[in-house]
Amino acid sequence: MKKANANLIKEINLNNVRQAMKRVETATKPQLAALTKLSVVTVNSLVKELHDLGEIFEDETVPSNGGRPALTYRYNYDFSLALVIYMKETQGQELISAAVVNLEDHILQKEEYVMPVFDRQQFYDMIERFLTLYPSIKVIGIGIPGQAVNGEITVSAHQALMGVRMIEDIETQFGLPVMVENDVNAAISGYCANRDPDDEQCVLGIYFPAKYPPGMGIYLDGKVFKGKNGMAGEIKFLPMDVDWYHEMDKETFVGSVCQVIQSVNAVLAPDKIVIYQDMVGADIWNSAWEAYRTQHPMPSYPEVILQETFQQDFETGMRWLTLKELEPALSHFN
Repeated sequence: MKKANANLIKEINLNNVRQAMKRVETATKPQLAALTKLSVVTVNSLVKELHDLGEIFEDETVPSNGGRPALTYRYNYDFSLALVIYMKETQGQELISAAVVNLEDHILQKEEYVMPVFDRQQFYDMIERFLTLYPSIKVIGIGIPGQAVNGEITVSAHQALMGVRMIEDIETQFGLPVMVENDVNAAISGYCANRDPDDEQCVLGIYFPAKYPPGMGIYLDGKVFKGKNGMAGEIKFLPMDVDWYHEMDKETFVGSVCQVIQSVNAVLAPDKIVIYQDMVGADIWNSAWEAYRTQHPMPSYPEVILQETFQQDFETGMRWLTLKELEPALSHFN
């Protein structure tokens, strides 16, 4: 038991040094001891371990208050890489976008492929090519317009994805952990990660794509709330008489958005609702929402924010969520 406790403490201390190095990029051993509140003796052994692993490397020597020059260590952000894949629609085309990202969230390579219909073999060939080019890839994150339940994609706007057991297939074929996330969940995560909101805030992201039903992501207490089988936010099942699969005029669209907001606000009372859409401008929306609020009073009102940055937030969120998968399992003991 004592040995187990000692190993746990060592893992926690190692992760403290690792996180400090990632934060500051370069540091001497005395600086690391000050940052982590660990003894210099402990830091010495942990730095040696990280150096032997290749996670940090020796950089340069710097003057040290009249004593011997101190050796500086530099963090190797390329030690672990992530392959982040986004399935998205741009100007009516179905695209697969893939990026290799390092631990600093720096994109080392990015490519886009037109894939009108999801082709499993072509998709897996693309993954294999990236893994061959970048052997340091240690996790794969995939953002999809849908939801996986017990590893099987059961809800998606894209029929070709239905029934695909993506996580299982890719983990079996390539031997790497795979994280699959819904596009709206990823987008609201990206929006919040960029703005660092109060952890206690509830922020909703609602995406209204052209000719597809809307989806919602719920960001609560610093993370996405998913509900049973990940189905929280499937607002296309709200009892509304709306045909989301066909174009609608602006008045019908705005009225439908107002109804959705009223419904989710009554249940969740969020602080903010981020609306991703490109149908109407702020002037039309603001006057319509103000008129709707007058006719439908509610006990509290969220701040409603119109955004046109869905793809940007989606990609930011997918990188952030995938890189979190590379954090050591014991990081929550810090």
